[in-house]
Amino acid sequence: MTSQDVRDEQSLRRRLLELAVLFLRLGFTAFGGPAAHIAMMHDEVVKRRRWLTDQEFLDLLGATNLIPGPNSTEMSIHIGFRRAGWLGLIVGGACFILPAMLIVMVLAWTYQVYGETPAATWLLYGVKPVMVAIVLLAILDLGRKAVKDALTLAIGVGVFALYFLRVNEIVLLFAGGAIVMVAANLQRLRRERLHNLAGPLALFSLPTLAATPFDLSTLFFTFLKIGSVLYGSGYVLLAFLRSDFVVRLGWLSDQQLLDAIAIGQVTPGPVFTTATFIGFVLGGTPGALVATLGIFLPAFIFVALSNPFIPRLRSSTWFSGLLDGVNVASLGLMAAVTVELGRASLIDPLTIGIALVSAALLIRYKMNSTWLVVGGAALGLLGAWLR
Repeated sequence: MTSQDVRDEQSLRRRLLELAVLFLRLGFTAFGGPAAHIAMMHDEVVKRRRWLTDQEFLDLLGATNLIPGPNSTEMSIHIGFRRAGWLGLIVGGACFILPAMLIVMVLAWTYQVYGETPAATWLLYGVKPVMVAIVLLAILDLGRKAVKDALTLAIGVGVFALYFLRVNEIVLLFAGGAIVMVAANLQRLRRERLHNLAGPLALFSLPTLAATPFDLSTLFFTFLKIGSVLYGSGYVLLAFLRSDFVVRLGWLSDQQLLDAIAIGQVTPGPVFTTATFIGFVLGGTPGALVATLGIFLPAFIFVALSNPFIPRLRSSTWFSGLLDGVNVASLGLMAAVTVELGRASLIDPLTIGIALVSAALLIRYKMNSTWLVVGGAALGLLGAWLR
């Protein structure tokens, strides 16, 4: 082995360690859903570490919205791949998932012992206002790069408005991308008479039958299927889970399903760790591990397949416009989700104050978002104690 090989190996190990430390920390502190997770990742990998530029981060975000699966987890996998290759792909995603999986397994055990979900309202009371501030500032930072002209501005504003009219999120993303792509190439089309393109989309429905005996292989393949086709928010995940585990298989009651969703919402990290809870309730530790592997495995596969093509999309005269449209549509959706999060989070003077102070600390002192989350949780606990 040459001295250059040794240096390369040492550099790879250092990068893998950096990825592991970062995403383990985010896995323990990233509350608030995908929009908040992505905002924290932007703060860490673009603003603080400068591993990516704003444009590169936006392109990865756009790519995650074009494939099924949990967006924030796919971002951690993309970032890991960009930073340290194939090993980084595994380390980034696994370290982001692992903390949430372990926390959910502990809560699932508590649920089975005591018959109810532990209260965590004090935690979210203080943390959610912090997340509102973090996401808003991330949208402003990314918006400067994503909004390139009047058309992309109109797409972003239009997606934001149509979200509240309950237009499907995937329709908005693909429509935004298609409009910008066509508009960006219209003059060139007329001039050069080029015609090229295509666009895919896939959905499916499920049959319903009587209760089925539990087994781990059915659990794995059910979650593998869900992870392979699911676009959209936690509400879409709820619909898939109910269709399979309540209606088709008969393994869960509606109340158990709602408890599983609640656990996924109040814990940090990916909301998809709802699968961990369901797996533990149905099959103990083996069930939790099998369910977690099943729902997250497609994300690793989709990212591995799509990541090498993202630079080619950006360099393509056609698909560069598609990425621009999807990027600005993604930010429009993030802004709309933040409005909903704000409505649920900024409910009294204390929570409004937490959000304003968090924004000020981010802007003035560039404070690490992890410390803001810890501070928000502490203030939430203090507020509950004083009451």
